[in-house]
Amino acid sequence: MSKKANGEENGLISRKSQSPDDLAVLAVRSLVADLCNQHGTGHGGSAIGMAAIGVALWKYAMRYNPCDPAWFDRDRFVLSNETPGHASTFLYVMNHLVGYDVWTMDELRGYASPKTNGYHTISHGHPEIQIPGVEVTTGPLGQGVANAVGLAIASKNLAANFNKPDSQIIQSRIWCTTGDGCLMEGVALEAISLAGHLALDNLILIYDNNAVTCDGPLGWINSENINDKMRAQNWHVIDVLDGNYDVHTIVAALDLAKTHRGRPVFINIRTVIGVGTSTAGTYKAHHGGIDKDSIAKLKSEAGLDPASSHVVPPAAMEYFRGRRSKGEELQNAWAAEFERYCQLYPDDGQQLKARLEHSEGQAVAALKDLDSSQFLGKATRQTNGAILEKLWNVVPSLCGGGADLVNSNQIQYAETDVFHPLVSYQGRYLRNGIREHAMASVANGLAAYHPGTFLPVTATFAVFFLYAAPGIRMGALSELPVIHIATHDSFQEGQNGPTHQPVEVDSLFRAMPGLTYFRPCDAEELIGCWIHALENHKGPSMLSLARDPVGHVPNTDRKQVARGAYVIRELKDSHLTLASCGSNLHYAVAAADVLSSEGISVRLVSAPSLDLFEVQSAEYKASVFPLDDKPVVSVEEFVATVWARYATASIGMTGFGYSASNESNYDRFGLDTKGIVEKVKNYLGALAGAGARQSGWRQL
Repeated sequence: MSKKANGEENGLISRKSQSPDDLAVLAVRSLVADLCNQHGTGHGGSAIGMAAIGVALWKYAMRYNPCDPAWFDRDRFVLSNETPGHASTFLYVMNHLVGYDVWTMDELRGYASPKTNGYHTISHGHPEIQIPGVEVTTGPLGQGVANAVGLAIASKNLAANFNKPDSQIIQSRIWCTTGDGCLMEGVALEAISLAGHLALDNLILIYDNNAVTCDGPLGWINSENINDKMRAQNWHVIDVLDGNYDVHTIVAALDLAKTHRGRPVFINIRTVIGVGTSTAGTYKAHHGGIDKDSIAKLKSEAGLDPASSHVVPPAAMEYFRGRRSKGEELQNAWAAEFERYCQLYPDDGQQLKARLEHSEGQAVAALKDLDSSQFLGKATRQTNGAILEKLWNVVPSLCGGGADLVNSNQIQYAETDVFHPLVSYQGRYLRNGIREHAMASVANGLAAYHPGTFLPVTATFAVFFLYAAPGIRMGALSELPVIHIATHDSFQEGQNGPTHQPVEVDSLFRAMPGLTYFRPCDAEELIGCWIHALENHKGPSMLSLARDPVGHVPNTDRKQVARGAYVIRELKDSHLTLASCGSNLHYAVAAADVLSSEGISVRLVSAPSLDLFEVQSAEYKASVFPLDDKPVVSVEEFVATVWARYATASIGMTGFGYSASNESNYDRFGLDTKGIVEKVKNYLGALAGAGARQSGWRQL
């Protein structure tokens, strides 16, 4: 059938065929176009093409309340395709139309603004989780898909633990839109595989299939059969051949998706990027302004003055704003059902109420009284396993798991506590498989479900957290509390060689804003690290842990960990300060003893978290690392980058490691007791009495 015969010409619907749904679609497109032109630029192509999908979701399919964006049992919507189509305008316009209080027209006018003179807007280039109506920050491609899997796991777990045959108190479904780019990214593919394996039938992934990428046609770079690929991953697939205008068919597909059980659902919806504009169907529609003729035609079809801007037809506004009263109705019905639930099941009701708040207080209190001497002589990774096992029993929000290395990570779990359809969705332990990137991003989704309801942990070798780094970065940027357990963080990987020895990995994570990096030297400090991580509700933490037992370190103190670095041996008339952490600190302690026996008195500093130390007062920092021009030498089996802030010299790595035993490597690179003593003596000789700080930092 030709476009004319179908009432469609140049991508515009004839006024004769307009229904309320049609008018709503055109209203979305008109407002998206205004946002893209208001400052001369913007990314509107995908948003324009997805308008009918937006109408189907926000008007018909999703359970939410614009009057209360934080309603606990709302459906969650994740926009994962904003980079291939920069579709943030899609989310912003929909939030405005359905009546989220903060999403005013004035805020929409801020989109793509140069933001000079301190101007602020919530209409960022990519949506950010701190803004109501935005569930997760998903800028980099693929992250949103993995976040959506985490959200689906969260909802599935809550439903399994709290729903009753006569009261389905948890109904939250996860909707996620994706584009071509996300479906090529490794993190999304890892997450898709995991979701299919876990049979997450509360997850619906909507593919905006416009067959165009930033550089040109999709066929230039990809020729796979995506439906077959998704079926092979245990997803149910639904096709929608016209996603440009046919709201009714899209709604039918969404309703059908809700009925499927035992598999997540993938809806492949064909759209045209920039539909109705002069660049429709081409990469030129991806970003930039929209030509005036296309906008004029679009507005005319919507019943607006072609010269108007930032105007929504009254009928369309009434159509969308009905979702406010509908949302309040849904939430009020849920609140009444929750009250009934609490009367019928008071214990479960109380537990669920507790989960709506941070529930780590009991665990923190227990840790503060925990006797660290019972872990004397044990590796920090081994001690960590015992601590986590204790916490798991008293912190119901703890969840997550490792990436197929938990035996080496020393993490224990019961087979009955595994989250899997063949075991139970009640379980909190998640077998992520060898999917490090997805592991971190799925954990972000779990943490984002509702503040305090889930406290995810992840685990793998320190060097393999490089695979997960983009997800960890997004968690830090999003202020999501996740605890990452990084074991085998040094030469103690030994014979596995330089591929497994993370000499530079700490530099990335120590430099990452919002992430607190810990490297405790013993059980006493590790307890302090866990206390801080449990109480940190505004960002992720990483525990960098050693594989082998470490030697004696005096005067470690869990309370001092909160300061980041502290003096463990003070000498008034010392010649220098040695500072270290983790599995290298005991070598520095032994070296200080040797140097002191030879007449070189040494102060000792333990620095379990340079992140926490950096935010201490100038006075405190100067008390730990004096500014009296005496040498301050850091010792660590990593490349010394951040240490230059505090030390006058560093003993550390300048290249990769070596495939040999840990003892051999500490000797080979001069990081054992003998090597530290020799390098310190050479340094003092080279200074020849000159001021250490005046002489500048140097690598020893």
